[in-house]
Amino acid sequence: MDTPAELGDFLRTRRAALRPEDVGLVAYGTRRRVPGLRREELAQLAGVSVAYYTRLEQGQSTGASDGVLDAIARALRLTPDEHTHLRNLARPVRGGRPRAPRAECARPATRQLLAAMDRVPALVMDRRFEVLAWNPLGHALIAGHLPADAPDRPRERPNAQRMLFLDPHTRELYPDWEAEARRAVSSLRVAAGEHPDDRRLAELIGELTMKSEVFAALWARHAVRRCSFGTKAFHHPLVGPLELGFEMTRLPDSGGQALLMYGAEPGSPAEAGLRLLATGLVSGAGGAAGLDGVSGAPEHASRDPRGAR
Repeated sequence: MDTPAELGDFLRTRRAALRPEDVGLVAYGTRRRVPGLRREELAQLAGVSVAYYTRLEQGQSTGASDGVLDAIARALRLTPDEHTHLRNLARPVRGGRPRAPRAECARPATRQLLAAMDRVPALVMDRRFEVLAWNPLGHALIAGHLPADAPDRPRERPNAQRMLFLDPHTRELYPDWEAEARRAVSSLRVAAGEHPDDRRLAELIGELTMKSEVFAALWARHAVRRCSFGTKAFHHPLVGPLELGFEMTRLPDSGGQALLMYGAEPGSPAEAGLRLLATGLVSGAGGAAGLDGVSGAPEHASRDPRGAR
């Protein structure tokens, strides 16, 4: 990732989102050549020289101090996630010469934990949003049209970002797909800022930018948000509407792997839907075969899990 260019684009988009009156400045005249704050206005608010801020925005200044970055973050009214992203871009941690990417895997203990969570849809993803493992209910919830053992084959592993933007079956799973797409891209921005030298992550971003106009437009907005909890609405092809809470927690000493879990409000229709989904797995002797027995084996069951090409 071209970190200096990313830093400049991020600062410009954040400047454009603020009007002078939003930050207590008087806007003289009615015509402005650029939307939002001018560079000199932002520099004034942050207490830095216009020349220094200009160099920073143009990627010509490295090693900005914490004080300067904090002042710019305050002036731009950045959220905590955006503030951290600004620091990652302004002072990226380089790990030396990039190494050839290696396939990751979930630890045996993590797989045992997934297996024990038989009533909770759960999966493990790496920092690139590749699914390393899922339990049967997690597989049935988000990707029942894919082979259950897909995460075990590194070259065919499902990628949550790729599926969301390039797989029509995944798109149909979310009734408010646009909101889910915004959430996904803002999370990917966080990952890109934390791992600027990750070649496979950069390749994923490039692929999605080329193949999805929606992704490209959302990526250009530079929205940054670590979406680690909240609620999601699903329209599952087997059990219908589901409103589920989700929690994503990072696994220690795993290189950025995270455990994603879904849950339903007790006594809610969503809880009944998950119970029905789990019953289908048990009655079908486990795995995707049980679900196929309920709905009929879909024609796309053997389709490339990386989505449309």
